[in-house]
Amino acid sequence: QVELVESGGGLVQAGGSLRLSCAASGSPFNINAMGWYRQAPGKQRELVAAITKGGTTNYTDSVKGRFTISRDNAKNTVYLQMNSLKPEDTAVYYCAADTRGANLMYGLGPTSLGYWGQGTQVTVSS
Repeated sequence: QVELVESGGGLVQAGGSLRLSCAASGSPFNINAMGWYRQAPGKQRELVAAITKGGTTNYTDSVKGRFTISRDNAKNTVYLQMNSLKPEDTAVYYCAADTRGANLMYGLGPTSLGYWGQGTQVTVSS
């Protein structure tokens, strides 16, 4: 019913910037929380940042002050501006969306009624 398509990943040197975009298509009109998770090799998928329809945000500690999440509700799109990138930010970044909010916002991912994108690779070189 809802498809999430990510874009903006790539290879960047340490200290550089990237902006990720995730557009929701299909029937996204009841989406509340949207966010970004990432999974590095050998690690669990973890919350990076999330935002509600009303603009409340949550960030994992390791990206605070460097990353900014935002959304355009009219375009059904969420963005992640990533500055001062570090090699440890290297991961596949996944967009997530849900008609609810709490689980996605605080690191548990979308509920069974929510959605995942296919992921976009971010690689930060030393």
